[in-house]
Amino acid sequence: MIRQKDGFNGERALVVPQLVLKMMGNDPLVSMLHITDIGYYPKARHHFRERKTPIDQYVLIYCLDGAGRYRIGSREFQVSANQYFILPAGIPHLYAADDNDPWTIYWIHFKGPLAPYYAEGATKPLDILPEKHSRINNRLNIFEEIFNTLKSGYSNENLRYVSSLFHYYLGSLRYIQQYRNASSEPGNEGDAIKEAIHFMQENIEKHVTLHDMAAQTGYSPSHFSALFKKQTGHAPLAYFNLLKVQQACFMLDSTEMKINQICYKVGIEDTYYFSRLFSKIMGMSPSEYKKTKKG
Repeated sequence: MIRQKDGFNGERALVVPQLVLKMMGNDPLVSMLHITDIGYYPKARHHFRERKTPIDQYVLIYCLDGAGRYRIGSREFQVSANQYFILPAGIPHLYAADDNDPWTIYWIHFKGPLAPYYAEGATKPLDILPEKHSRINNRLNIFEEIFNTLKSGYSNENLRYVSSLFHYYLGSLRYIQQYRNASSEPGNEGDAIKEAIHFMQENIEKHVTLHDMAAQTGYSPSHFSALFKKQTGHAPLAYFNLLKVQQACFMLDSTEMKINQICYKVGIEDTYYFSRLFSKIMGMSPSEYKKTKKG
């Protein structure tokens, strides 16, 4: 196996210990579907993996941003933002970030008798496009709940809860239209501002322009900006920054993520810019905010 350079700024990864994997294999519930490795790599330049010797795990890679490529046996594919794929167990594979536009990915290794049912049809890139009824941010929150639960310890209750969440996570991909249709959130039809805010929430980890936002509503950027400010009191990009800082506050409150990890999770690669923006909106730096919450 060829590995990428050591580490990516803002990355998070967790490898379940072998002793715990044996526990999972003996549990009647968890053994049916369980995670062996899980992580998040933002802007993973030079990321490259090649496994000439097959592994007994399925590998899910969700490309949130950027682009990359992968090979399963002799078949090669290109993957771009808002797509995912699942590498099957037992077949040699290769995957790599694009040299010019490296991907930001969520990835999970998993196994169990139910794994092939969730992986069916996902060897080719499948779309997860932000739209009026998409629930991308909900799915990303499920990932975080899985990651944080595993990180908190490997008790039987934690492992069973993670397995249950993972069924839901994979189901939201395998049955994506049903997942979107089942949302209890109110519809946005005819409300351009609600649609724009939903679009912001679904793309909280990305850089979104005014033109991108306006395109979702069908208005020109100037008309959209005037309408948005009239209804919210904020310019669209300023409101998007408020949502990013709000999300950052939530992660500072509820996770152990470092500040340089959080800034990538809200679509800001420059830690210094993130700190300045946070301080401007909250009246204190991210580190000061974290200290006040711990106190």
